[in-house]
Amino acid sequence: MDTTGLFRLDGRTALVTGGSRGIGRMIAAGFVAQGARVYVSSRKAAACEETAAALGPNCIALPADVSTVEGCRALAADLAEREARLDILVNNAGAAWGVAFEDFPESGWDKVMDLNVKSPFFLTQSLHGLLKAGGTAGRPAKVINITSIDGMRLNAWETYSYQASKAALIQLTKRMAARLVRDGIHVTSIAPGAFASEMNKAARDHGDTVARSIPAGRIGEAEDMAGAAIYLASRAGDYLVGETITVDGGLVHASLGASIDA
Repeated sequence: MDTTGLFRLDGRTALVTGGSRGIGRMIAAGFVAQGARVYVSSRKAAACEETAAALGPNCIALPADVSTVEGCRALAADLAEREARLDILVNNAGAAWGVAFEDFPESGWDKVMDLNVKSPFFLTQSLHGLLKAGGTAGRPAKVINITSIDGMRLNAWETYSYQASKAALIQLTKRMAARLVRDGIHVTSIAPGAFASEMNKAARDHGDTVARSIPAGRIGEAEDMAGAAIYLASRAGDYLVGETITVDGGLVHASLGASIDA
């Protein structure tokens, strides 16, 4: 048994949505460091270009708006013009909405559910052909959905559609995994806890305070997220199908106290 290349991604092609910042950029940087060719996508072209420039020549900007089915199909078509196959898809683009129960608007449901649940499904569907081309019995293609610990337990905030969407995506991961495994495509998810990002301003702006509620005693770092994603994307994670890995410092499974926003 040779484990020296177990976590390497040499020769693999990846697409990371929401890849220009936050958790998506952490994952993209980890993939590039392990030898992958990585496309980063988000709505803002300038942000994609900045990330690609920072991560080097193996990172390519491919801006797109995946909040609609048409946008998902357009991104898939753009990628197909550049690549004959796709080995790794990370469905990371997402949105949150927090408003009091009495005032929570329909738009706060539609935006969040569309981007957090519909888009991962329809982007994966649109890329099905490229993923099948990338997957083999000996080396499956990978789809990694970025869910959240907020799909597993309650937080302290009135983020009704966000929590519902992430719980739905965890279940959707299992359903998609059961179907796509026959095509040599393994679907899994990562449920992050507190990582500093634009979406998680509490962890970004008040990390020391947030850390007090986390059994590990700190918020997540870029290496924590990159490591989990590399594991799932690489040969090391080839036998995981439909699984959700919780990356939260023990908050969900080893906590006796109160919850935090994540």
